[in-house]
Amino acid sequence: MENFSLILAIVVVTALAFDFTNGFHDTANAMATTISTGALKPKVAVAMSAALNLVGAFLSVEVANTISKGLVDETGIRPEVIFAALVGAILWNLLTWLVGLPSSSSHALMGGLIGATIASAGFGAVHGDALVTKVLIPAIAAPLVAGIAALLATRLTYTLGKKADGNAAKKGYRAGQIASAGLVSLAHGTNDAQKTMGIITLALVAGGTLAPDSDPPMWVILSAGLAIALGTYLGGWRIIRTMGKGLTDLQPQQGFAAQTSAATVILASSHLGFSLSTTHSVSGAVMGAGLGRKGGVVRWSTATRMFVAWGLTLPAAALVGALAEYVTGFGAWGTTLVAIFLVASSVAIWKISRREVVDHTNVNESDEPAGVVTTAMAAVTVPPAGSTATEDLAATIPAPSSEPAPSQATV
Repeated sequence: MENFSLILAIVVVTALAFDFTNGFHDTANAMATTISTGALKPKVAVAMSAALNLVGAFLSVEVANTISKGLVDETGIRPEVIFAALVGAILWNLLTWLVGLPSSSSHALMGGLIGATIASAGFGAVHGDALVTKVLIPAIAAPLVAGIAALLATRLTYTLGKKADGNAAKKGYRAGQIASAGLVSLAHGTNDAQKTMGIITLALVAGGTLAPDSDPPMWVILSAGLAIALGTYLGGWRIIRTMGKGLTDLQPQQGFAAQTSAATVILASSHLGFSLSTTHSVSGAVMGAGLGRKGGVVRWSTATRMFVAWGLTLPAAALVGALAEYVTGFGAWGTTLVAIFLVASSVAIWKISRREVVDHTNVNESDEPAGVVTTAMAAVTVPPAGSTATEDLAATIPAPSSEPAPSQATV
């Protein structure tokens, strides 16, 4: 019993550590565009996002139930399997944070859980229908739906705002962007915080502490909400820089359209119990908003790296989870070895990140090159009047010389 209590405590602590990484990894989803357009100061933005993430954690348990009841067979799961799954998810979160790539914490968690479950109980313990309908299909549909919605919303916004006073309109859009960013943070709490609730509940069921098909206890909901809120407040500044400046350059109108579209998609999926990636939704919306403005472009080099990371998330986390589960199968010393490896790897990644610090003071300084396609599109497309893009483009075109042309030599 003592050994069981110890491993269950380790699983709960590790799950909350994952929830913490989920918070700072996904802060960009809610606040990157708000920070990049100057609608909110960076520290104010992450504080607001943290508070709303905590509130959102109490609004629903549908996604938590998808994780704890629908994805894998509860009867074939041991607490060590949950621990191994969390190791895969945490390491993938930290690696993608280190390189500043917005990847899905949700898919990292589910990939780790699937890999560890297969290593422990075989392929039959994974519910393939739930994986396809509630994970894989939303993963493909979410960025497409959010992107198209943001593109159309951006074009509609610019069309309706043609005759509006420039300064007044910008203030209005910034206020709307703050409100929509708050909605995304609330939606993130209802979706992502619940994933940790679901994984802890699954561990409690596997350990015999809870009956099968139980909803998350209140202490699980509270602890998961606090962990993700704390991670959000610390801010994943590297990913905020990529989402806010690396993908495209946004104006307040575009930021408002992107945030509103993403929040709508995330809240709808939470209501239906889909374990949706908020990263996919917001990234798709940002790209759609970038293409929706006349003269706006997307940096496809950054987008391509993101797409590759998205495709690798599930299998990479599953592989690490499966390997961790294999090692924990050797007993207490195996579990200890995996825990030491997790801590050592996390510390090493953090130390590497200190070589080039990204924080609230330099988060809006992007060194991402424009790329050939972006440069060509900017050169042939006229941005809307009064936009900052006009000044940027004009700066790249040499002014005509004021010196008189040299006279031709006479014979």
